[in-house]
Amino acid sequence: MSEQRKILGEERRHLLLDILRETGTPIKGGELAKRANVSRQVIVGDISLLKAKNEPIIATSQGYLYMKDAPSEVFERTVACVHSPEETKEELNILVDHGVVIKDVSVEHPVYGDLTATLRISNRKEVEDFVQKVASKKASYLLELTGGIHMHTITSKNEAHLQEAIDALEARGFLAQ
Repeated sequence: MSEQRKILGEERRHLLLDILRETGTPIKGGELAKRANVSRQVIVGDISLLKAKNEPIIATSQGYLYMKDAPSEVFERTVACVHSPEETKEELNILVDHGVVIKDVSVEHPVYGDLTATLRISNRKEVEDFVQKVASKKASYLLELTGGIHMHTITSKNEAHLQEAIDALEARGFLAQ
């Protein structure tokens, strides 16, 4: 796209909003940069400006996502979990196998307070992609800051699925006591 003109300022941010709204799935910053013929860093700045204007954009491990109106009947719970970093994939798969979306992960850090990362993981492929990304970037899981203790916000359109997922975590010994 380098032969195309750069899309500037406000016009580019309108384009980004249109792309994010129409797609409905996360889009990587690099992909948005290609479409606008600018650097990924410019996109990061644009997203920050859009968020400052109260546009409902979140950054997930899969890319940027425009948060459309949520379905009217979504159930949500927060669960406290504890396990080793090596058991992360198993924990996440238990949750998605029960039809829930893992909205985020958070820890209570002794210096920084609550640290939360948006995940939006809903299936095994997204679990695999997340685990692979952590490994390839040589990143740490947030739970490593707190001896394995962490919280997940999980959602589902079916309240029974939430309880089944929690029961499965408990059966595996992943719920914090």
